[in-house]
Parts: sequence; C-alpha cells; structure tokens
Amino acid sequence: MRLSMSLENIAHEGSAGCSCLTLVLGWQHQTKRRGAGFLQDSRNTLFVSPATLWEIGIKDSLGKLILPQPFDQLFPSRLDASNILLLPILIPHLQLLRHLPFHHNDPFDRLVIAQALSEEMAIISCDSKFLAYGAKLLW
Repeated sequence: MRLSMSLENIAHEGSAGCSCLTLVLGWQHQTKRRGAGFLQDSRNTLFVSPATLWEIGIKDSLGKLILPQPFDQLFPSRLDASNILLLPILIPHLQLLRHLPFHHNDPFDRLVIAQALSEEMAIISCDSKFLAYGAKLLW
C-alpha cells in the first residue's frame, strides 16, 4: 500500500494532533490506530508531499515550529533514513486541486488531498475535514 502524509494541526505538547510532523521526522511519539501499523510495515511505500515540507519550512522560519535540528540538516536526511519518498507535484494533481470544493481552506492540505486522490493513496492525518473529499485517512 502507498501512503501520503500531510502536515496539519501542528499541536503543542499534550494535544491531539501532531500527525505528519511526528511521522515525517521520526520522533518517538506514537501514531494512533492504523497509522502506526502502516508506518512500521516494510511492505508499504511511504511518501510525503513537497507541500508538507514547504509548510514545515514556513512554520520554522516564522518561529511557529521548533525543529530538533535546522531544516537544512533534517531534510532530506531524515526522509532518506526513514525510507520516505518525495511525491512530486504533477499537473494532474493541480488539475484536480482546481476542482476541489472548499471544505478545507488550508492550501497545503488541499494540495495533499489532491495528490492523494489523484494517486489513490491513503493519508495519515487526524484532520476530519479530509473525509469530506472522500480521502482515505489512517490515524
């Protein structure tokens, strides 16, 4: 199975949703429910959207996110170490994105949704707004 991950709901310690950041960066936090099993199963191929890394970079540069290492040191080394592939943004993803209804207003998440739908991938996320698009969520 192929998975796509999104960064949304970057949460403060103790709150419910730090999904993709935890998963992409490989910290010791545990994912909930099915997401953890998919991440640990070597038969699965894991992808991350450039939109996710873009959002991490923006939040880091604004001081809204504290990374354990500078962004340039984390990426791509952490992705490589975790066997997470970068899912390129392709024209069909953008064509689908243009036609998505605005159930979700976050442009990064909307791009991840379009990529996942176009590529028929599940998304590791706890954002219930993704479900309005028919996206398959693992969390």
